[in-house]
Amino acid sequence: MKLRPTLSIGELARRTGLSVSAIRFYEQRGLVTASRGAGNQRRFARADIRRLSFALIAQKLGLTIAEIEAELATLPRDQAPAAHEWQTIATRIQARIAAQITFLQKTHARLGGCIGCGCLSLKHCALYNPDDQAALTGSGPRFLLGDQATGVKER
Repeated sequence: MKLRPTLSIGELARRTGLSVSAIRFYEQRGLVTASRGAGNQRRFARADIRRLSFALIAQKLGLTIAEIEAELATLPRDQAPAAHEWQTIATRIQARIAAQITFLQKTHARLGGCIGCGCLSLKHCALYNPDDQAALTGSGPRFLLGDQATGVKER
């Protein structure tokens, strides 16, 4: 079976698992570009299967559309990227994933601490946050964000 050089939007949707509306969204954002064939039908390069598959996976990993756009902008259009081009992107994303894993492990290990303690109040916690010293470094979950106020024991 000979492969056609371009795909219709429906064929691209079937190959990527994305909805037609999602592909149109990505097209509007410039992640893929359609040419127009007979009858003014959108036609996509076969390489767009990889570009859209990357976008889908990257979103599941937590990358924003802007970050995905930036990564895909480093790749050639209308042809499959070379292995070294994908590897460059993979290396950058792996660093981000490693940081996320570290944060998730830290959060996982500490999540039950305050809840299990019973006081449920950073203002009144004499054990982990006497005199609400964590508030000196800012708002939010300071310990889980990695901040540590002077004299405050890290859990």
